[in-house]
This record gives sequence, structure tokens and C-alpha cells, in this order.
Amino acid sequence: MPSMTTSKVSRWDQHGREHIVRVRRAGVQRSLVCDTCGWRRGAQFLPWLKAEEHLAEAHQATLDPSAES
Repeated sequence: MPSMTTSKVSRWDQHGREHIVRVRRAGVQRSLVCDTCGWRRGAQFLPWLKAEEHLAEAHQATLDPSAES
């Protein structure tokens, strides 16, 4: 049985609220789950890009906490 790992993509909106999409990986399969709205999607390729797109489109959350100013 493959082990499951979880990572996250987080962005902030213009009101300072954090929005997170969790990327869960089991083998080659990845699933995305948004903590804010419950949106779910399977993504075998480019899951982090799809997570970023969801955050930008659904929540207008585009500020990257890991980007250096």
C-alpha cells in the first residue's frame, strides 16, 4: 500500500485572509482539496499549478507568502 504525503499551496487575498489548497499524493495519483470552499480535483500532472489557479480564480488569492519582497 503506497504511503500518502500531503503538501499545501497557500496564498493570501487582498483582505489578508489565507487560503490553502492541500495536495495529497498516493503513488502517482494526486488530489487537491481547498480548505476554504471544499473544492476537490484529481490532478496527475502539475497539481501545484492547478491549486494556484483555483486560489486565484475562486478566491482572488494571489499573494505568495514564500515570495521574497
